[in-house]
Amino acid sequence: MILPAETFRYEIRRGGELIAIEEETLSGAKITGSRKPPAGSDRYEVEAELDSNGVVSRIALRYSRGPFVRNASYEGVEDFLSGNVSALAGRNVVTTKLGRYREVDAELQIFRALTIAHIRARGQTRWTGRVAAIDSSTLVASTYKQSCRSAGDGASKWIYEPRMGDSEEIEIDAEGRLLLRRDNRGLEARLIR
Repeated sequence: MILPAETFRYEIRRGGELIAIEEETLSGAKITGSRKPPAGSDRYEVEAELDSNGVVSRIALRYSRGPFVRNASYEGVEDFLSGNVSALAGRNVVTTKLGRYREVDAELQIFRALTIAHIRARGQTRWTGRVAAIDSSTLVASTYKQSCRSAGDGASKWIYEPRMGDSEEIEIDAEGRLLLRRDNRGLEARLIR
């Protein structure tokens, strides 16, 4: 496995204020995770299956806010991530292009760690490619060009650019665990042991 199989818990803060708790588990070829605020009924849940290369092959998502619930499921088929999003009485079919390395980002910390683990496994210190990104509130998948580079201290610090104008500083340990992620908008996610 490209990342250690275990449970991860993150505190997400903006300006020092706790805004969400994330819990994720990597077990065998399966990722399960959720994010919720410390108070309130909002909840975002993800369940993903990984193929033999550690790449997302199937993913199911659920977002709930009070009585409102939205569900989505996607599958990697050939060069596309295809699926559907259901909300209220409607259902929409969504298809987006997968990049060369078939990376998928479902907005939980483990997906960023997985992308960096793949970059490191290929022996790269710089990478630019397409990523199928799934928005956590709409559950709609879109493809974005993203880039990542080592911050020059070996393999523990990385600069990640998920979109033009956005940047993240990411710290990982030797096993690939994401320890800290800070973005240029003041959001910080920290692994809690």
